[in-house]
Amino acid sequence: MFFKEIVNTGYEVLLTAFSAVIIAQFVKCLLFLITKRSIDLRLFTTTGGMPSSHSAGVVGLSTAVGLVSGFNSVEFAISAGFACIVMYDAAGVRRAAGKQAACLNKIIMDVYKQDLVEAGGKLKELLGHTPMQVFAGAAFGILYAYIVHYFLIKYFA
Repeated sequence: MFFKEIVNTGYEVLLTAFSAVIIAQFVKCLLFLITKRSIDLRLFTTTGGMPSSHSAGVVGLSTAVGLVSGFNSVEFAISAGFACIVMYDAAGVRRAAGKQAACLNKIIMDVYKQDLVEAGGKLKELLGHTPMQVFAGAAFGILYAYIVHYFLIKYFA
């Protein structure tokens, strides 16, 4: 059986990380549906928004590494450092780039009188995350990694 072979291996870590990203993106679409009362499936493939799928993925990966290799292992230290860098980038650098894009879009609209095609198109503004979105993604990643690990151990080990 496939799941029996992945328990406590790197495959469990990869399964946790990638599925955490996919589920977080799905939750993002679901939250948009609940709050805006409309469906926007483009959110499934975009960056930004609540929760941060980047944070969910890297923290899920890091937690799964800790559960499989031990929280005092070198592998966990490396993955935790990687997670911190990704989350800092999501809430800092990419968020600042999104704010700059919003300002540039406003300037372009003022200069080109609403004709963004002439200026090369509208810049993407939703790039980064607020600290709360990063925290929500990280919390989801931790919880999800524990659920996956518990499920695999209970039913397939």
